[in-house]
Amino acid sequence: MRINRPLFLLPLVLLVSSWTRDVSYSADSAVLKQSNEPPQIPVGLDAYRMWDRLAYHRIGVRAYMRSTYDRQGNNRTADASHFLYQESDEFNVALDVSGPGVLYFKRTNHWHGSPWHYEVDGEDFIVKETATDDPVNAKKKFTNTTYIPEALFPKPLTWTWSVTKGADLMWVPLPFEESLRIAYTRTFYGTGYYIYHIFAPGAKNLSQPLKSWDKTPPDPQVLDLLNQAGTDIAPKGRGVNTVTGTLKIRPYKWATVAQLHEAPASIRALKFTVPRDRAYDFGKCRLRITWDRRWHASVDAPIDLFFGAGHLYNNDNRQYLVKGFPLVVRYDKKNVYLSCYWPMPFFQQAKIEIQDRRGLSLAGIKWEIRTVPFTDPVNHAGYFHATYSDHPEPKLGQDVVFLDTSKVEGGGLWSGNFVGMSWIFTHDGYLPTLEGDPRFFFDDSKTPQAWGTGTEEWGGGGDYWGGRNMTLPFAGHPVGTSKKAAKSKLDLINSAYRFLIADLFPFGNRVVIGLEHGGTNSSTEHYSGLVYWYGIDSPALVLTDHFHTCDEKVETREHEYISPTAGAPYLLTSRYEWGPDHHGARMHFPAEQDHVRVMTGTSQFKMRLDPDNLGVMLRRKFDYLYPNQCAKVWVRPDKPDATWAYVGRWYTAGSNTCVYSYPRSQGELGKTQHTVITGNRRWREEEFLIPRHLTEGAKRLEIKIQHVTDTKALFPGKPFPAESAWSESRYWMYCYKMPITAIDLGYKRNSDIAHK
Repeated sequence: MRINRPLFLLPLVLLVSSWTRDVSYSADSAVLKQSNEPPQIPVGLDAYRMWDRLAYHRIGVRAYMRSTYDRQGNNRTADASHFLYQESDEFNVALDVSGPGVLYFKRTNHWHGSPWHYEVDGEDFIVKETATDDPVNAKKKFTNTTYIPEALFPKPLTWTWSVTKGADLMWVPLPFEESLRIAYTRTFYGTGYYIYHIFAPGAKNLSQPLKSWDKTPPDPQVLDLLNQAGTDIAPKGRGVNTVTGTLKIRPYKWATVAQLHEAPASIRALKFTVPRDRAYDFGKCRLRITWDRRWHASVDAPIDLFFGAGHLYNNDNRQYLVKGFPLVVRYDKKNVYLSCYWPMPFFQQAKIEIQDRRGLSLAGIKWEIRTVPFTDPVNHAGYFHATYSDHPEPKLGQDVVFLDTSKVEGGGLWSGNFVGMSWIFTHDGYLPTLEGDPRFFFDDSKTPQAWGTGTEEWGGGGDYWGGRNMTLPFAGHPVGTSKKAAKSKLDLINSAYRFLIADLFPFGNRVVIGLEHGGTNSSTEHYSGLVYWYGIDSPALVLTDHFHTCDEKVETREHEYISPTAGAPYLLTSRYEWGPDHHGARMHFPAEQDHVRVMTGTSQFKMRLDPDNLGVMLRRKFDYLYPNQCAKVWVRPDKPDATWAYVGRWYTAGSNTCVYSYPRSQGELGKTQHTVITGNRRWREEEFLIPRHLTEGAKRLEIKIQHVTDTKALFPGKPFPAESAWSESRYWMYCYKMPITAIDLGYKRNSDIAHK
């Protein structure tokens, strides 16, 4: 990764126990096999039905989180109402993407912006919520709101502000074959973020064909499954191995809960029952899980945060602190029940340990582990990880980095899926620190593929949850409140969680997960937390070529770059879209220089491939000054008699100039405004997927990019500052490969193995 930002991963702490149980089985060990073929990718509602496949690699899928973030990198009106463009005063576009893909999540602040336009493959559909018709009096008038039409957007795939304490959340998958747009009719407090997946055109390894959303209500069986959040959703009965025991924890001592040897297998339930009066202390112990005798533990975190809560102090006698889908913290009069249902595959052995860190003795703790056989190729799935870090003094101007896979467990290249977070954002009840945006970077990109609108939005809330607690299957604010409302010091410790099931983020060689601390990276609150992810230290996305379109002496000869209509290269000094550039005279992100050119016709070039690829990803660096850059893409492999094959449209909506509309003085029903905002961030990188059937077996790929003129205005009567053109500075070619798990080859680390 080429991101110039320091990492604050402090030494990892560990957890305690004293009673040891070694679980061995007499069953014959299965043959550990690897495959050159990728696993099937669950699509749409299948992503919920097949949630047990969270550990499986998603080869050829890219995930993105776009939002209404402040294009100048600050926090103007809490990142609200920044629109790509406006087609009319009633059609303010916040998201505009080309497919094929699936929208998996949408979040807005309350009902603001509704009625919303969901335009799927060119067909517009209006979505409202109960408060849409009377937004001025909504908080007084309504206590239990829903999406409209409710049949298409039912609970528990949607939740509104009456439950979430401030946000409307939508997890109904909306597939699209060619395009998707979301537009707001009203713009007051028009904040939002959206998570979607893009697939290679013609991808073959999908669980079902990708077809345009047909407005069929979600499958009741999926709703029933998600309604089981908070209960035991792990397999039981025949074919399930169950082991139990009782744990005694001694001061500062490590205790082995269990060593599992029947493998390959997958842990489907890890549960603890703790006397209620010892729950807080147990939560401060450290949990460590090591897979297959690896050098580093892959789970190494405080127990309370691991199970989704900043601590196990129940200040108002709730039944649930965490009523999540993969994680549960439930109370009754005598005990606290901690349940983990993340699927956790291993192939030879699993070792689970706990350690006390505070000089305490704990007894009467019961545990249960359930496993099922793992019968697929071992390199189809990654190990489960929970990576913990502590950040008592966040650095001014720098995001708090909770995970950088190049620097954990020995570093190197990793591939897998990012599936969630559990984090503490203040120890002092200071909720304005939640203005900080989530920013995630995947696979060497300098443009964040994910940029949200704030920390409580990432945790499923809005308006700091009003200082109240809430818990949903995939998001929550389980503990903590504001300083004014706190009844004890423990109430000042606030935490949140976000679990990603259908809306997970696959990665091929590296992931960096960070949160901005405060709206301009200036908060001094004490952050800590962990990231849930699956992965193995072997890449699934390998860089095979790169060239600079403006280097005529060297690169253009090798890559045979021609672009008859391209203008002369020009030197651009600008920035990527990150946080605030500076605080006062202190510069955080200096501008970068590189050459770039634009064209309005066709560019053609060749790039090297690994012939054993499973499809490729082409990345481009360009000048985001030019609006709505769109091109048709053809490819031709270096094979005898090969002909040009059309792949699809490569499209990036908007530019570094957007429309800001926040009718503050007019309120909820205020007339749409047309305020032009231009950021100083013109460098951008975007990606394009080319399917396997067009690339496999080729050593070189010829690519033809034909600019498509875009005539959209910034808003009616106001053109964008620059005319339509295709901008190109650099291209990178990445090949998808099946990662290699070295467990059956005797290596300590998989990164010791090179691809053929």
